[in-house]
Amino acid sequence: MEVRRRGEGRGDETEKMAAMNRWLDAVCGELGVDRAVMDASTSRLLELIHDVAHGPSRPGAPLTAFLVGLAAGSAADDAAAPEVSEQVAERVAAVSRLVAVWDGEGRR
Repeated sequence: MEVRRRGEGRGDETEKMAAMNRWLDAVCGELGVDRAVMDASTSRLLELIHDVAHGPSRPGAPLTAFLVGLAAGSAADDAAAPEVSEQVAERVAAVSRLVAVWDGEGRR
């Protein structure tokens, strides 16, 4: 059995992040999404996904992120990138409040 020392394997993480960014660049290009909007929202969305996955529903986490994006996009229509980022932030905050009071039974 191979034992990893602390700090080893960080190259794997770096490569995973680089692969993720290449993938997201391609997806943004394919969907015509401004990467700057995604970049402005990434940390908030990742935190929300974490909270949902470790709270109300692990399999519901990616779908929650989709719903936040869908709601923000619907609200923003043809808004400029900073306004879209603000819409995403508002939706993340709304869902975060829901996560905070979720009791696992659908009651608030």
